Amino acid sequence: MFGIPWHKLPTPLALLKLLEFRNKLREENLHDTSQIPNQGELPKPVPSPDGSHLRVRTVDGSFNDLDRPEMGMAGTRMGRNVPLKDAKVDAPNLLKPSPRVVSQVLLKRDKFHPATILNLHAASWIQFQTHDWFTHGDSQPPGQPNNSYEIPLPEDDPWQQKYGSLRVRKTLEDATRHDGNQNPPTFISKVTHWWDASQIYGSEQETMDKVRSHVDGKLLIGADGFLPLNSDGIEQVGFPGTWWFGLSMLHTLFVKEHNSICDRLKQKYPDWTDNQLFDHARLINAALLAKIHTVEWTPAILPHPATDIALNANWYGLLGKDVKKFFGRIGDTELLSGIVGSTSDHHTAPYYLTEEFVSVYRMHPLIPDKFNFYSHRDGQFLAEKKFEEGFGKKARTLMEEVATPDLFYSFGISHPGAITLHNYPDFLRELIKDDGEVFDLAAVDILRDRERGIPRYNRFREIIGRGRVKSFEEITSNQQWVKELREVYNNDIDSVDLMVGLFAEDLPEGFGFSDTAFRVFILMASRRLKSDRFFTNDYRAEIYTQFGLDWIENNSMLSVLRRHHPELAPAFVGVNNAFKPWRRFGSMG
Repeated sequence: MFGIPWHKLPTPLALLKLLEFRNKLREENLHDTSQIPNQGELPKPVPSPDGSHLRVRTVDGSFNDLDRPEMGMAGTRMGRNVPLKDAKVDAPNLLKPSPRVVSQVLLKRDKFHPATILNLHAASWIQFQTHDWFTHGDSQPPGQPNNSYEIPLPEDDPWQQKYGSLRVRKTLEDATRHDGNQNPPTFISKVTHWWDASQIYGSEQETMDKVRSHVDGKLLIGADGFLPLNSDGIEQVGFPGTWWFGLSMLHTLFVKEHNSICDRLKQKYPDWTDNQLFDHARLINAALLAKIHTVEWTPAILPHPATDIALNANWYGLLGKDVKKFFGRIGDTELLSGIVGSTSDHHTAPYYLTEEFVSVYRMHPLIPDKFNFYSHRDGQFLAEKKFEEGFGKKARTLMEEVATPDLFYSFGISHPGAITLHNYPDFLRELIKDDGEVFDLAAVDILRDRERGIPRYNRFREIIGRGRVKSFEEITSNQQWVKELREVYNNDIDSVDLMVGLFAEDLPEGFGFSDTAFRVFILMASRRLKSDRFFTNDYRAEIYTQFGLDWIENNSMLSVLRRHHPELAPAFVGVNNAFKPWRRFGSMG
């Protein structure tokens, strides 16, 4: 069996290989940037006067680890999955090859290539989740000297005729460094690193106060079922990021879910204050989101018997859901009864999300350039909309035009794009923001990895234990792609960018993304649970209430959709995962 890829082994042996991978990654691929000297400007945790920080999630993520209360809080550095000596900016080759050439030749969508194993909710869901986990914040402000890169353009590039130059503002510097942010470069996450639904609730008090109603623990939502709008025409949420109507759909759904949890908690605990209701509903809602991602979204995009078992084992253990439900935890190890409810462990470095984790979550090919909408009642065609018609402050207009049940149904029967070369959305490669700024997001993705010291593809493979490739043919069996890669990278296999290599790789059968990216997932998917005391030591009734634990246990993405949109239930007949294609009606077949 030597040399057989793990995904071609019998399932029990494949599971053993995945466990072996994770153990080795935990030992070798967690690296701490918080120890790099700083000027003392990193945020300082402030305990709550009433001691509530010991029992509930804080708005800034502090006091999750009570021994190191600053760990994972907003305003702290991103960590690394590669040794710090490998996290370096190759300044002479920062713009080589030109990120625009990579975008034009290798990434540009030649036609829409669908990922038929998934529905479109899988695309909006992952952006919804990444907004919870990390953001580098705004780029360096305009008008300052040396604040941007000018990306070289080919002579025949239409961008040149249309816009002149292609300038990209640099990532905001880590102001806590006193050494000019030399290698290894470090950057700050503006949101909490924890899996705490900060995209809904915010990572600072001012934002949290704006999204709350301050009555019965609830979040603000209008009688029309829409979230309040800010003065800029974007919904008031914890973190709007690059806003579009797909994000708005999920934010609205889980604001409704939060409020439903509050209603039930108030029935059971009528004497609780607004803060008590809010804090407990947040704990429950955040854990439900983590569970949905762990046992629904990820198995949907990685459909393999071993990964399905392994991902469910993260939550329930290898003995499975039924054993855990009826007998409780068997021992304290994560193997038999899952990470959830086990003992916290940061392994070889303090918990922070990593720059490499950001890189492997670059999944923009999932997004189509246009959307077809159909009636959830009879499947009749309603409208076709381009992405830009629901982007930014236009999102609300589209959502008022197409009824919410029809939006959810249409996403449920449509496919996202496959995460491959030649499938990056046209709209995102000429992205015009509400403030008039225009850029090629595919080129920006390439540049960001280089700017942030992400090793290129071949070295990255080596660091995470997959080994180097010696030829372009070892990356992909697509001979046209081999030819294009060789030309763009001047026949230098070691200069291939990480994202390009991930998109070019031959995938394990049925997988939605590459085996190389999957190695980081193996490590970090477990880590997001194992380091968080609210999923480990404090995942108990004394913290969540028994009602809360039962709510998390008994609900799924499908049940959340049924609760808030019962009219969609017929589309779920025969569907066991909300991120897989739903049942089509009427004219759709």
